[in-house]
Amino acid sequence: MSSLNRELSTDSAFAAGRNSWNRHYHNSVVQPLLTDLYQITMAYAYWKSGKIDDHAVFDLFFRTNPFQGEFTIFAGLEECLKFLDSFHYSETDIEYLKHALPQGIEDEFFEYLSQLTAKDVTLYAIEEGSVAFPRVPLIKVAGPLIIVQLLETTLLTLVNYASLMATNAARYRMVAGKHIHLLEFGLRRAQGPDGGLSASKYSYIGGFDGTSNVLAGKLFNIPVKGTHAHAYITSFTGIDELKTRVLQHKEDGTTRDLLELAMEHRAAIASVLDVSTDESSEGELAAMVSFAIAFPDGFMALVDTYDVKRSGLLNFCAVALGLNDQGYRAIGIRIDSGDLAYLSCLARETFERIAERFKLPWFSKLTIVASNDINEDTILSLNEQGHKIDCFGIGTHLVTCQRQPALGCVYKMVEINNQPRIKLSQDVGKVTMPGSKNVFRLYGADGHALIDLLQRVDENPPEVGQKVLCRHPFQESKRAYVIPTQVEPLYRVYWAEGRVAQVLPSLEEVRERVQASLRTLRQDHKRTLNPTPYKVAVSDNLYNFIHELWLQNAPIGELS
Repeated sequence: MSSLNRELSTDSAFAAGRNSWNRHYHNSVVQPLLTDLYQITMAYAYWKSGKIDDHAVFDLFFRTNPFQGEFTIFAGLEECLKFLDSFHYSETDIEYLKHALPQGIEDEFFEYLSQLTAKDVTLYAIEEGSVAFPRVPLIKVAGPLIIVQLLETTLLTLVNYASLMATNAARYRMVAGKHIHLLEFGLRRAQGPDGGLSASKYSYIGGFDGTSNVLAGKLFNIPVKGTHAHAYITSFTGIDELKTRVLQHKEDGTTRDLLELAMEHRAAIASVLDVSTDESSEGELAAMVSFAIAFPDGFMALVDTYDVKRSGLLNFCAVALGLNDQGYRAIGIRIDSGDLAYLSCLARETFERIAERFKLPWFSKLTIVASNDINEDTILSLNEQGHKIDCFGIGTHLVTCQRQPALGCVYKMVEINNQPRIKLSQDVGKVTMPGSKNVFRLYGADGHALIDLLQRVDENPPEVGQKVLCRHPFQESKRAYVIPTQVEPLYRVYWAEGRVAQVLPSLEEVRERVQASLRTLRQDHKRTLNPTPYKVAVSDNLYNFIHELWLQNAPIGELS
């Protein structure tokens, strides 16, 4: 039995794999025409040249980690597999191409396209949610030249943003710490509807706890969270606008006027908080009472519409105490402007005073959410200053990937008809590593990942406890022996013989893998400032092969 067949799952496993994605969103925009024109013109030229039966191998990889970091989270694999599963040119696609492509293309080519599927493609990949590094192919695609060429643009668009977004989210998670909740609020600032959905999905994979995006919650089963906008507060100008003021007790059913309760508490606690009721907004109080009556078990209020100290906190605490009288517990507050470190500390101190005054220990633990154009640097600064924030709502800089707008994955041919191919460049960083390859992650004595090793597919894999020579792919003097305590093969066959070849993990399982994979890295690889580069090496065999092929293909200059 071939190694490929050994990796293919059973029919029942295949069915489970497909069913796992049937619960999720299938983006109808992802189709064969979601590509660059030159892919289709190249396909015709290949066809015209009689290359229908040529077999090619392409590597999909990136050259530099994003955000000045030293790791990347691989994401988007499931969407790639959905694309392969549904790859087919419809009748309307063919009709459009007949008009869009240059005149003179034979009808037989369009007939060929209409029959084209991904049944003869094999796709290898590392696990979605794994940490990945430059030059290590995330995906290896093998199959008939024309079809694997046609897959290029779509696979790149499915992997590039997904991996960038998951990496960005993972970085936010690391700087915030594991005990701080992170919510994605970026839909309104995202690059279009699909960008918004992708941001919600991949920020959750990267470590965020929820999203404000309701459709993403439905499609991907992500927890949805939210409070209210400033518009809700400003829509009330005074307490006389309250049409409903009565709230039923949670336990015994007795009713009380929540506004009256809140006003009584406001008068009682103003001196405790060292503020005056005259300075607080009646409209804000009315809005909070209204919202609390609508959501007595989920009361979280925005407190910075007018003045956090003189109005927002006072009105919130008054309404929260009124809710307490009726058997309910408020959730907390959101601060969307101002000095977040100072205001969060002020809010926590306020809650602690109320808790002590009214013998309500839970009040001191009310949740404080902060938003307002937060990015990595903001969180790092808040950590240095000291803050009392429990949750960050992050939008613009998360979903737009402020520090780097694109990952830069590329898709390069490395083999054609069993012949290795290499792309040369004066920029050594753009020289490709030829041939079909395997990759292994070698672990050191401390249990952390030490190095990723690329080998030719016909080489024996490294073994635990056995010395392995690891070489820099282009610098002859950079080499080291590694004695691994664990050897992890990174590639699995995910698509072969026209079907998914693995049971696909749930979104939750991919999310867990991200954190587990990050834990395999040393802390110095993950630090924000000047992280240590993770080593990617090639075997001695592959090193010699690369340089032999390089010399064979590089033109020899002539001086006179």
